[in-house]
Amino acid sequence: MWRGATPWLFLLAPLTLLIVFTYAPIANMVAYSFTDWDGVSPELRYTGTENYAELFTRSELFEVFWVSGYYLVASVVQIVAALYFATILSFNVRFRNFFKGVLFFPYLINGVAIGFVFLYFFQDGGTLDSVLSLFGVETDRAWLGTPESANTSLAAVSVWRYLGLNFVLFLGAIQSIPGELYEAAELDGANRWQQFRHIIAPGIKPVLSLTVILSISGSLSVFEIPYIMTGGATGTETFVIQTVKLAFQFNKTGLASAAAVVLLLIVLAVTWVQRRLAPDDKVDLV
Repeated sequence: MWRGATPWLFLLAPLTLLIVFTYAPIANMVAYSFTDWDGVSPELRYTGTENYAELFTRSELFEVFWVSGYYLVASVVQIVAALYFATILSFNVRFRNFFKGVLFFPYLINGVAIGFVFLYFFQDGGTLDSVLSLFGVETDRAWLGTPESANTSLAAVSVWRYLGLNFVLFLGAIQSIPGELYEAAELDGANRWQQFRHIIAPGIKPVLSLTVILSISGSLSVFEIPYIMTGGATGTETFVIQTVKLAFQFNKTGLASAAAVVLLLIVLAVTWVQRRLAPDDKVDLV
């Protein structure tokens, strides 16, 4: 009896934490979405589906999803760059450990610090303008002054920050491929591109699928970088920033909870579609 109960005893602590800090808050959020709670009052008034009706009848609440398009494009750039560097550094190149640390280091930095650093980087006469002036490029544009340039700049910051995460995932997947396959390919005269196409690409397909899911869901739920750098101003407001403002600035916690539930359902739906379009296949390279 004790032998059968031992695994559950080890799982007791993490399952308790998971339920208390993940599933219980989600359940509360769903419950709040059917009320008009302001986040302060001890009384909750049940309003049914009024919050959801208001969400879907106010088109401006969903127009902010257009901003996610910038981050979606940035995710593509991020995945391609991470895959490129992971492939290069998986081979025996000089200073590869140094470059691994350089690429992964931005992911270890606190997001608030990154936001403030790049806020000074993009300000008028800041670091970016100073660097461009060294190459004879004079610019008087405000990088965070228009919706197009601001969203492009913020998306570029997200590429810089999260590149290291995808890089590590790809690098670990590539290094898990048996080395005998590379040796056999070299004996057959395969170059680096052919090795990537026929060995690396099929071997990392599950990890590539995972990074695509994370990138799409992350693009839909961007918050940290734009909230710190612009606060959602200049057309950079995302759905999550809008939800936070509904809850803490306008005291519409019930409506904000409904918005959060809708975002969760959208992310789950997109993930389901992606998994249906590109299901994981069993990879057998040996």
